[in-house]
Amino acid sequence: MGVLVVGSINADLTVTAPHIPAPGETVLGRELRVGPGGKGANQAVAAARAGARVSLVGAVGQDSFQANALRLLQAAGVNLSGVQVRPEATGVALITVSAGGENAITVASGANAALTPDDLPADLSLWTHLLLQQELPPDITLAAAQRAHAAGLHVTLNAAPSRERTPALLACTTHLIVNEHELAALAGEDKDVAEVARALLTAGPHAVTVTLGAQGSLTVTADGETHRLAAFPVTALDTTGAGDTFCGVLVARLAQGEALRSALHWAGVAAALTCTRPGAQAAMPDWAEVQQAGASD
Repeated sequence: MGVLVVGSINADLTVTAPHIPAPGETVLGRELRVGPGGKGANQAVAAARAGARVSLVGAVGQDSFQANALRLLQAAGVNLSGVQVRPEATGVALITVSAGGENAITVASGANAALTPDDLPADLSLWTHLLLQQELPPDITLAAAQRAHAAGLHVTLNAAPSRERTPALLACTTHLIVNEHELAALAGEDKDVAEVARALLTAGPHAVTVTLGAQGSLTVTADGETHRLAAFPVTALDTTGAGDTFCGVLVARLAQGEALRSALHWAGVAAALTCTRPGAQAAMPDWAEVQQAGASD
């Protein structure tokens, strides 16, 4: 019943500022925070804190950022035997967080970009679910999806950051998770969100979830189900890592046998709680906190 995450590992350099700078603008920010990040690592931590047995395939550099990038993965109990140490620098994300909690992120991939399909485990029988994002080179993401699909694993793709649509990748995807911007990039249309999500089902996924920020989430399935869940009410301080929390918790709960609608509920609660604290992994709640908050929703 384990979860395999194939994804990026970064160090996050975060500055809070009155607003996100416009092109050419200099903004005076407040303190600099250095913490662990990367979409793959974030989702692995979220899944582990939600009770799943999690393994991560990724890469870091042999530099001063390595220990910071790995420390909360280790604390969460994520299996790091698939993490490579490469001569390239550890990936770094430069994050500006506005006073309203929104963020702008620039990523220098570093060692993440050196991963290839040869770094994937040969035997996938230890896991039932594969969780992917799009911060790694497309060839390893596609190879992981194809091998997992052939082995009968449930393949969840968080199509973030946006990349060119890859039909072969969507064809191997069981559950696609996107936000509104990523949905538009994949579909190339400006229509009703539910209509566009249903159209993507024809590309291969059995389910498509669109996260809608303060409006919650929308999920459509190939079986004709539609799940609209309202956002769990919180006052947002920093939205960094909220989407990754949603993905990690959703897959963790599905891997433990939770029904789809229930898993979506818990994912939404956990993502909202992440927004109430600064940072990504450090802000992610543990399962007891999610249960306590979600039970009263």
